[in-house]
Amino acid sequence: MFRPLVVVAPLLGLAAVGAAFSQESSGESAPPPASHAFRSIAQYQIPDVRLVRDDGKAVSLPEEMNDGRPVVLNFIFTTCSTICPLMSQTLAQFDHELGADRERVHLMSISIDPEQDTPARLHAYAQKFHAGPEWQHYTGTSQASLAAQRAFNVWRGDKMGHSSVTLVRAAPGTPWLRIEGFVTPGELLQQYHHLLEQSGLTVATR
Repeated sequence: MFRPLVVVAPLLGLAAVGAAFSQESSGESAPPPASHAFRSIAQYQIPDVRLVRDDGKAVSLPEEMNDGRPVVLNFIFTTCSTICPLMSQTLAQFDHELGADRERVHLMSISIDPEQDTPARLHAYAQKFHAGPEWQHYTGTSQASLAAQRAFNVWRGDKMGHSSVTLVRAAPGTPWLRIEGFVTPGELLQQYHHLLEQSGLTVATR
């Protein structure tokens, strides 16, 4: 179930954008702005479904997301020629900029076209973006994929209505940062670091 907690203004470089997110009464610094994106903080109930990773292993989605690492999540499909390659390239560069700390983060890409996206096809797609073991791609039944899309409020009726959404969570049980629209790898890295700071976790350093 999608339960927005705080809806923040468009992230277009406005100085006041970070107030709601950083709880200005706490005296914490405001998060860096992202370009051409909208941000909100939300809680999601992870559906109890099983997906299939691109290595062919069937896994529990809650267990994959709650393995203790921060999660960066998006939804893609391999035959997409517009939004998905851009989102995947952003995650690839974000992963690269993490340096040695990439092992501390769990990047997850879930297919919204599971009938076409077999584990082998997802594996080939992942290789195009040089995905390491920290970045896993998932498929499964149509019902499981749809349940995941609806749980994270990205279902738009069909795959052609797909939009750019990136979700970041610092740790199990903490809220998700939802970024709608395109964000640069550098901005995503800053948002990730800020989310860890807000959650009282150690910020990864290269």
